[in-house]
Amino acid sequence: MALVRTVTAAGVATLTLDSPANRNALSSPLMRELLDGLTAALTDTAVRAVVISHTGPVFCSGADLKETAEARENGRVPAEMLADVLAAIWEFPKPVVARVAGPARAGGLGLIAAADLAVCTREATFAFSEVRLGVIPAVISATVLPRLAPRAAAELYLTGDVFDGDRAAQIGLVTAAVAADGLDAAVQAYCDSLVRGGPLALAGTKQLLRRPAADSIRADLADLSARSAGYFRSAEGREGVAAFREKRPASWVPLA
Repeated sequence: MALVRTVTAAGVATLTLDSPANRNALSSPLMRELLDGLTAALTDTAVRAVVISHTGPVFCSGADLKETAEARENGRVPAEMLADVLAAIWEFPKPVVARVAGPARAGGLGLIAAADLAVCTREATFAFSEVRLGVIPAVISATVLPRLAPRAAAELYLTGDVFDGDRAAQIGLVTAAVAADGLDAAVQAYCDSLVRGGPLALAGTKQLLRRPAADSIRADLADLSARSAGYFRSAEGREGVAAFREKRPASWVPLA
């Protein structure tokens, strides 16, 4: 039985974590299927954005602790494979949206932070529960810490306390927290906007958001000016400008 289901429509591939019996825990099989789903979405030119969703009441409970406990001393525990998953989402050239309709813990928060946009319900709960298990939130820090306000990160990492969707939005873990009955509409609205962007421009913008700081403002501006000129001169850029001037959808916008 598949642990991650994929449905593609109107330019959006939805990858649904479908292991509700163990609260969508990050087992090795589930993570392998998630990586396979991302690979398929990457190579499918019809896919313009990806949504990571879930079945059952829990978005993701974190690493599969049963598998972790059974791993041999020299075996690879699920937390190590999680690094591959987080890198794949963070570096994915197409926009990724997390749809969170229920609780997330530990590694599940790493998935949410790795996504470009994340929408949760106000009732959803979150916790960095690692310290209460005698471990640390090491792997997920690569994606979580760039999102969180430093004081909030210190508080929530060290206490392991539970917080709700509104707090998650306040500290930057998610983009927005909405009423439960408005979650799907909010996710759809973001997807509708994302598929209107040029594919190469979206990938380039994601690179822009991740770029390291330059040594000086002049070096920074020189790099940015060159990037800008390259996109304006590209076929995609010329089509986008032409579509704007002609008051029509650009050629890359999926048909309804």
